[in-house]
Amino acid sequence: MKLTSAFALAAVCQAAAALAAPVDQIEKRDTVKGFDISHYQPTVNYQGAYNSGARFVIIKVTQYLSPPNRPSIDTLDHPDIQATEGTTYTDPKFTQHYNGATSAGLIRGGYHFARPGSSPGAAQATYFLAHGGGWSSDGRTLPGMLDLEYGTASQGGTCHGLSQSSMVNWITEFVNTYHGKTSRWPMIYTTNDWWVTCTGNSQAFNTKSPLVLARYSSQGPGTVPGGWPFQTIWQNSDSYAYGGR
Repeated sequence: MKLTSAFALAAVCQAAAALAAPVDQIEKRDTVKGFDISHYQPTVNYQGAYNSGARFVIIKVTQYLSPPNRPSIDTLDHPDIQATEGTTYTDPKFTQHYNGATSAGLIRGGYHFARPGSSPGAAQATYFLAHGGGWSSDGRTLPGMLDLEYGTASQGGTCHGLSQSSMVNWITEFVNTYHGKTSRWPMIYTTNDWWVTCTGNSQAFNTKSPLVLARYSSQGPGTVPGGWPFQTIWQNSDSYAYGGR
C-alpha cells in the first residue's frame, strides 16, 4: 500500500524527528513516498522501492485476536510493517521486514492493528511496545502507529461495540501509554468516515498524534477529520509495485 508523506524527509534524522514531534511543531514541506506491509506481503523489494524514491516503510507488529475466533486471515489488514494486533498476536514476518527495510536504507517503524472492543488501550499499547513497536533516537525509527479500522459484525460492528466517548477514552489510553513509555506520540491511522462515526469527530488528538489518513484516490486526501490542520501521511493506494499494498 503506497503512502505519501506531507513532509520532505531531506535526511533520515530529520524524517524521524519530524514524525516524532507533536503535529503543531511540524513544518509543512514537500512530499515523499513510502509504503506499508505485513505478513501478507512475504516478499518485498526494499532496494527497488528505495531506488524508486520511497524513503519510509511502516510494518505491522501486533494485533488482538480474541479466542476462540482467531481468523487465519485478517480481511481488514493493510501493509505497513505490522508488528502487533491487540494483545495476542505478533506478525510473523515483522523481523524479516524490519531487517530488510533497514538494509535498504529506509526509515522504518511499526503499527498496531487495534481491537478496541477486546482489551484496554493501555494493555494493547504495552503489548505493542513489548514486541517491536517502540521508538528510538537513532534517526531511522518512526514512532509507532495506531491503526484504527472498521470492525466486523463479530467484533461489535464498525466501532467495535464502543460508544463515541468510550472510543475516545480507549484511544486516549493507548496514546498516553505509548507516549509515557517512549516520550513520543504515536501516529493515528484512520479514515475520515471512521473517525467521524466512531469518535464523533473528536479533536482530542490533533496537536499530539500525527494523522495518517487513508483515502484511495488520485484526487487528493479529501476531508481531514478531527481538527487536524493537515494529514502527515496520506495513504492513497491499496497496491505498490515493490511488494507492499
